[in-house]
Amino acid sequence: MTKEEVIARGKKVIEIELDAIKDLNQSINGDFAEAVELIFNSTGRVVFTGMGKSGLIARKIVSTLNSTGTAAIYLHPTDAVHGDLGMVRKDDVVIIISKSGNTEELMSLTTMIKRLGVKVIGMTSNRDSHIGKLCDVILDVIVKEEACPHDLAPTSSTTATLVLGDALAMALLEKRGFTADDFAMLHPGGSLGKRLSLKISEIMYKDGDVPVVKERTPLKDTILEITSKRLGTTCVVNEEGILTGVITDGDLRRLLEKTLDIKELKAADLMTKNPKTILQKYLASFALQQMENYNITSLIVVDESNKPVGMVHLHDLVKLGLKRR
Repeated sequence: MTKEEVIARGKKVIEIELDAIKDLNQSINGDFAEAVELIFNSTGRVVFTGMGKSGLIARKIVSTLNSTGTAAIYLHPTDAVHGDLGMVRKDDVVIIISKSGNTEELMSLTTMIKRLGVKVIGMTSNRDSHIGKLCDVILDVIVKEEACPHDLAPTSSTTATLVLGDALAMALLEKRGFTADDFAMLHPGGSLGKRLSLKISEIMYKDGDVPVVKERTPLKDTILEITSKRLGTTCVVNEEGILTGVITDGDLRRLLEKTLDIKELKAADLMTKNPKTILQKYLASFALQQMENYNITSLIVVDESNKPVGMVHLHDLVKLGLKRR
């Protein structure tokens, strides 16, 4: 094949699979709604089963359901008929994936599952198949052609099945009212978990590590406070401890470029009034977003009375693996 023929073939495969996905609209009907209701009202789990590549697609759908609030497991058909069928409970819902609906390993398994009194949903291209006739609900996965030039290797059909599984998962997610906080509880690891769950109160500098001076503090002592706390900035408060301003090391450099006579200067003479602040109840990812929006490297954390209780620094957030969406 020439380079041009390879490119053309790649585009053709994508076109065929896109058509298969578009044709899925016929499956998003009353049967789809019934399947969602059946799973939603179940007090058990969703048990997926399928042979070969259908089994691999089933595993992916199981993973998506588990991460979005619907408990699911995968049951290998061969293992099922050799004892693992015992993991299926009466209050579960079983979803069987079979393109033909006549997969040998699945036909006898479907019969046994029905004997247990378990509700069965079929994802197949053949309603009139052996498996199709036994299922309580059928979700059609009918494709005009596989992307395989010999119409043998499952390609369009597995892609369509995967997309249909995503549709089920997202419909259930919304029906359950599954939130970003719920998602975070199930994904505590990695940058995603941190972005969704890590709060400012958990990572901020606090107590004696927070640089704070009063408005009347001499500038010399203010410089020592900035230097000793190593955050490149300090909060400035009034006599009541209310935040009134902020001084950064950049402010100091700009001042010293103009004059070295700082003996009479106080913190209030140099501070920037009304600095950017944040409450500790917010997510650390929101603090990062605010810093990037305002092009600053630190945020003062205040309480409801606008008294400084902490500080977060951009470098620390980046080290934690946080990044904007």
